[in-house]
Amino acid sequence: MTLCVGDSAPDFTLPNQKGDDTSLSSFKGSRVVIYFYPKDNTPGCTKEACSFRDNWELFKSNNIQVLGISKDASKSHIKFIEKHNLPFTLLTDSEPCPVATSYQSYGLKKFMGREYYGMMRHTFVINKEGKIELIYLKVKSDNMANQIIYDLKLS
Repeated sequence: MTLCVGDSAPDFTLPNQKGDDTSLSSFKGSRVVIYFYPKDNTPGCTKEACSFRDNWELFKSNNIQVLGISKDASKSHIKFIEKHNLPFTLLTDSEPCPVATSYQSYGLKKFMGREYYGMMRHTFVINKEGKIELIYLKVKSDNMANQIIYDLKLS
């Protein structure tokens, strides 16, 4: 089943960078940006994370939480956060990546002529009631945060 705008966002609980459980349902009453990304400290993923960091005050002032999800372990997330001064939460969705799979953000990918299973760069905006408000399946890593700001008409 394909997720669509207006659908209830699949709830989940995943460990954050400190190893503490974080549930989507705990953010009810706030908008939440969930962005799936392949790997900490790679060029595209760093650009994407830094775009959220650089716009963090605007997200925060509009009561929007940001959750980055990859298969990387907590230790990797901590290094990524510290290196780039990221103010938001990173979550670990370990293989076989059940959360990413429920968001159709994990699957067969092609890269440089090879096929493999991996995390797809997708972003979802969840509204205050837990419904999917926006879906981005073709993400430009260095512009994702700005696109969300534009689409939500944030100021």
